[in-house]
Amino acid sequence: EMELRQLEYFCKVGLFENFTRAAQFLHVSQPSVTKAIKSLEAELQLKLVDRSQKRISLTVGGQLFLKHAEKIMQSVEDAKSAMNNFKIHQDNIIRFGLPPMVESYLFPNFFIKYQAEHSIVYLDILECNDSGEIQQKLDNNNLDFGIIYTPIKAKCNRALKLLSDEFYLCLPKNHRLAKNKSVSFDELKKETFILQQKGTYQQQKVFELCAKSGFNPQVLLFTSQLNVIKQLVMNNAGISFLPHFVVCNDKELCCKKLSPPMNFNVALAWSSSHSNIDTETGVDFINCVKSSFKLR
Repeated sequence: EMELRQLEYFCKVGLFENFTRAAQFLHVSQPSVTKAIKSLEAELQLKLVDRSQKRISLTVGGQLFLKHAEKIMQSVEDAKSAMNNFKIHQDNIIRFGLPPMVESYLFPNFFIKYQAEHSIVYLDILECNDSGEIQQKLDNNNLDFGIIYTPIKAKCNRALKLLSDEFYLCLPKNHRLAKNKSVSFDELKKETFILQQKGTYQQQKVFELCAKSGFNPQVLLFTSQLNVIKQLVMNNAGISFLPHFVVCNDKELCCKKLSPPMNFNVALAWSSSHSNIDTETGVDFINCVKSSFKLR
């Protein structure tokens, strides 16, 4: 069985191209390094080191394996660093769930601000598929806080409205509706739709409004990948619906208001238990989110 120690030894042999220097650096005996490399070669059934010359060198296979070994050792170091950070901050960890578009467009400014002011608090960020998944994790106390989408008139327990927004219809620039000031769902009956995954707020609301207009939408793709949605729309593969905070500065799409508008709230929700967050930390977190997300 391949061991991390063997990979570590091999990486140093690859670096120094010398068994003795590798052993000195590792503070082990040269036979230990030699034995580790031979064990790797036996397990892989591949010659990794060319010993035919006075100065050893890696074979082509050895060079390829070195790239993988270095990635593995770097991942080990990253894991150790993350665990050390966890041990330091384990009494002040906030588990924060985010839907994909919020993570990309509203979260970065908040994160920079929060880390600058609360360096002793460790944020454990989890990207979730939709508001429903976040709410479920909050209810099960698997998250401390989460950003969710809610209907405009919805009353939510353990939630604080951050901002109101609306979904815009996203079209290719040469679309037949591109010159309209606003578009109704009645005008979309023959269109092909590109939507977020089933169960998301966007998907459910679009299906609801299509049903009110008397048709079932023809869906080309369900995806959480924003870049995929945009690219398909630009390539005339279909239409989509994205929040204003996502498309307000977009120059590649033709974005139109819907009539009636498809409004929603962005809210900060929290779990019923804050057993691992002291009151001051929780209050500071909520206040920082409020000041950072309240853009409109």
